[in-house]
Amino acid sequence: MLLRGLKSLQKKSPAALRRHRQTLLGKLPPLAGILRGSLIERYKPCGKPGCKCARGRGHGPKYYLSVSFPKLRPQVDYVPQNRLAEAKKFLAHYQRTREILEQICEINRELLRRREAL
Repeated sequence: MLLRGLKSLQKKSPAALRRHRQTLLGKLPPLAGILRGSLIERYKPCGKPGCKCARGRGHGPKYYLSVSFPKLRPQVDYVPQNRLAEAKKFLAHYQRTREILEQICEINRELLRRREAL
């Protein structure tokens, strides 16, 4: 898909590329509402001998945010149920922001390749 997008960029005029870049900037999610990481769903037994969780997969689901950092172990934080929807929304905003930034970078690269003003 990215290659197809690159081909279409090569056909556009510099002015059209700049307009498209401006349109993409307008589609960015609110940057205060982004969150990097992955949600992990876990089921845990409580350890009580007579609890039904000892026979099943455990209590849950419980959600955790996992964020990786270079040369470190992932940091994992519990996400309360009442914050889950917001966390999912912020994670989706982060993914959308990355996609838009990649497209903007490709436009800028195409303009640079053509020796046009960025």
